[in-house]
Amino acid sequence: MLEYLHVRNFKTLLTGGFPLSQLNIFSGLNGMGKSSLIQTLLLLRQSYERNVLFSKGLLLKGDYASLGTGRDVLSQESEEEAIYFTVKWSEREDAATFVFDYASQSDLLPVQSQVSVDKPEELSLFNQNFQYLSADRVAPKSHHELSEFHINELNSLGNQGEYTVHYIADHADQPLENKDLIHPSAGSNDLLANIDAWMSEIAPGLKVKTEALPQYNSATLSFAFVQGNETTNEFKPQNVGFGLSYVLPVVTSILRAKLGDLLIIENPESHLHPAGQAVMGRLCTLAAQSGIQLIVESHSDHFLNGVRVAIKEGFAPKETVSLFFLERENEGSEHASHIRKPKIDDLGRIDEWPNGFFDEWDKQLDRLL
Repeated sequence: MLEYLHVRNFKTLLTGGFPLSQLNIFSGLNGMGKSSLIQTLLLLRQSYERNVLFSKGLLLKGDYASLGTGRDVLSQESEEEAIYFTVKWSEREDAATFVFDYASQSDLLPVQSQVSVDKPEELSLFNQNFQYLSADRVAPKSHHELSEFHINELNSLGNQGEYTVHYIADHADQPLENKDLIHPSAGSNDLLANIDAWMSEIAPGLKVKTEALPQYNSATLSFAFVQGNETTNEFKPQNVGFGLSYVLPVVTSILRAKLGDLLIIENPESHLHPAGQAVMGRLCTLAAQSGIQLIVESHSDHFLNGVRVAIKEGFAPKETVSLFFLERENEGSEHASHIRKPKIDDLGRIDEWPNGFFDEWDKQLDRLL
């Protein structure tokens, strides 16, 4: 598990440390560094996958992130031409500090000195116990891509969740390894039964229908709804709104995850109604309690409240969750961010509410009153 991350001189993160737990929620105004923190991990992974991390440097353009060249990522407030990433894993005694030299016109920042990480292939950031889902997920459509290589060899749903439908079609009957995530109303512990049960909390009675069609290099997706003793005809995803298609990869990635997996998810609640957003907060909390590590970016107070209620109702101890709020360093600094770390207690209460920290509902209500 990732235990600690320190970033220095990278974009808006002039310097900042992040003590991580099982569920890590990052929030803040736009441009304050939430995405930069996630990009730190994505750059390390894509550099490792291209076999350049330890020998050559940090690859800025790849499958997980494309950030330009050195001048695009060095903090404008930096007093030196170097970027530092320090990573501590619970499985390793010592932290690893990566130092990358500045190269203004290059998309490969040279590593300043050799870094040694013992058996990196055993760490979730670098192996197949990893899933990243970007905020830009696949839009509603009936036909999806097939990729045996991604779902079986890489154990991936794709960065946009584009192989989710193929994965469900091939693994619908596979029992969940993580018993803590079995939904109380699911008819069995199979993947599809639990996808249906969790998705039904968002859209009551929902049934997910998938089929792989190798002869057409395609997988089909449709939705039906149970109404009493009857089930409706199947509907195309385009006719039931963005929310269900956008959240399906998130629910699937969580339910299929195993102990020790690392999930990085941007805006898991996108396009959902408030109650659905709260459900996603509860599901993420249950996943974290069961031994999955999640790094989540969210702007949703409903998602946060779902997490808080889950803690209050005893689904997870407060130590399971870490909150990070990124704000402007000071009035004189346009490009550096400051990190606040509010704490949740056993009753789901939060000890501090910085300006801009999930407080817009209260601000607008005050104006109305």
